[in-house]
Amino acid sequence: MIRTHFRILTIDLSSGTGEYESVEGREAVAGGSGLAALLFSLYGYNHKPWDDPDQPLIFAIGPLTAYFPLMSKTVCAFKSPYHNQYAESHGGGRSALALRFTDLDGLIIKGRANRLSCLSISSGNYEIKDAHFMRGMDVFRTGRMLRHMFGSTGHRSILRIGPAGERGAPTACINVDTYRHFGRLGGGGVMGSKNLKAIIFIGDKVFNLPEGDAYGKLYQEVYRKLTATEIMHKYHDIGTPINVASLNEMRALPIRNLVQTTDPEMAGIAGERFASDTLLRNHACSGCPVGCIHVGYVRERFTEENRYYYLQVSYDHEPVFAVGSMLGVTDCFAVLGIIDAVEKVGLDVMSAGVCLAWATEATQRGLISEKETLVPLRFGDASGYRQAVHHLGTGANDFYCLLAQGLHATTTHYGGSDFACVLGQEMAGYATGEAFFVSQALGFRHSHLDSAGYSFDQKTTEKDVNKTVDFLLKDEKERVLLTSMVSCLFARNVYTDEVVSDCLKSLGYNNLAAKLKSVASYIQRLRWGLRFASGFNPEQVTIPKRFGEVTTVKGPIDMSYLDALKKEYGKRIQAMASEAPP
Repeated sequence: MIRTHFRILTIDLSSGTGEYESVEGREAVAGGSGLAALLFSLYGYNHKPWDDPDQPLIFAIGPLTAYFPLMSKTVCAFKSPYHNQYAESHGGGRSALALRFTDLDGLIIKGRANRLSCLSISSGNYEIKDAHFMRGMDVFRTGRMLRHMFGSTGHRSILRIGPAGERGAPTACINVDTYRHFGRLGGGGVMGSKNLKAIIFIGDKVFNLPEGDAYGKLYQEVYRKLTATEIMHKYHDIGTPINVASLNEMRALPIRNLVQTTDPEMAGIAGERFASDTLLRNHACSGCPVGCIHVGYVRERFTEENRYYYLQVSYDHEPVFAVGSMLGVTDCFAVLGIIDAVEKVGLDVMSAGVCLAWATEATQRGLISEKETLVPLRFGDASGYRQAVHHLGTGANDFYCLLAQGLHATTTHYGGSDFACVLGQEMAGYATGEAFFVSQALGFRHSHLDSAGYSFDQKTTEKDVNKTVDFLLKDEKERVLLTSMVSCLFARNVYTDEVVSDCLKSLGYNNLAAKLKSVASYIQRLRWGLRFASGFNPEQVTIPKRFGEVTTVKGPIDMSYLDALKKEYGKRIQAMASEAPP
């Protein structure tokens, strides 16, 4: 039933060859985030650039994948084109289940194909196919073509990139099964640098479940806890866009490039409005009973004789913030239209929206003009933003090529860094206060999911630096354990250490189950060690002036507290990295 080792497939795109290997370390790193870090330490190169053909693109799942509900994520690891440092991105859809049914714990892709290619993997077999005819294709057309090429055998998952990824853009994502993504830090650009348009997992292997009644009873108990909680009902009913109204009410919603944090007009893009006006259906990642993915529709006329076609577009809080409130677009159908444009070109929606918000303000300030933007950029003008998204994804001119590298690169050239909403990378949709700003700026993935800094801000008015940093690092460690299993973080209140331990024991991972806290600490140190070894320096991460101008429900941002938090957090993670295993 269990494997004490990891079964890994390494594909070399340059030679077209592959090799199955056994890698030790299950009881040290578990899987997921831990396995990805272990594989990069073995196969990656800290001092080679991100686009060197020798650099690996890694996909990893965990020991509980496919065995328990909401163990539905895959970890993608690479050296990031955004900052040339070790990075992770997490995606769902069918990717984790499909990878499990290829009988793999991890996939390593190295080299660079001679021509644009796609890679298919099933249990015991792989194939690299010429895909030169897909160059420039948008994500959706690519998906339709791949479904015809590879059919629907087994548990299939399709990962693909759009034009932005083909160009190696640091803000390009990897689309997973249409509605999910490896979104942040440029995984799509890494695929593009390898001349890889798509990866298809065809999970065709059959596994037996554990014998006896214990596993089944535990599964039912976990399932009951996951589906009976109020928070899961919230995710199924309105979904994460329910945050829009609450953040707007507490003066914590980034609006119009973070010039505002509340505005009555945002009622037009509240989650409740999306649900009542646009919602078509719910969708779920494989192995998830919750169905938090919400798919809305946009009706568009294609002839003057009142003929229409319908776009189906998934939406979450982050896309709604990024191309809704951040761009001053307050109509939910218009927001869906911009999200659709972002999806087609294969960009990370948060980076795309925040970059265009900066460009809009930069236009107002006279730093750039329509000569650069090609279309007028005005807050609230959804039509202009849809055109701009296409230019951003396809690299229509030098300005958009630079903007697709992210706001660090853009403001170095044009200025305007003071009002660039960047926290390590383009910000997520929370302006809750100092703890969140520091946690995203210095967090491992520069993500709102690294720790619950946004929640901590809302629960306390204290300004205790050590207490805050203690919370951020403890919360990060708890999440690292879950992302090594690999669990959806929506389930973190159910998958306590005790429950995770019971789940592992039911599958026979008794030794791993007995030392979860030490495993989590080991993985946390290993990841930070790789990050620092590849060039990360907390002192070089700046928090732009715009974040000091924010006023939340607790009042103005306290810059002295913010600076002290940043200094202490940086010192702690550097100490952690120094303790990383060799």
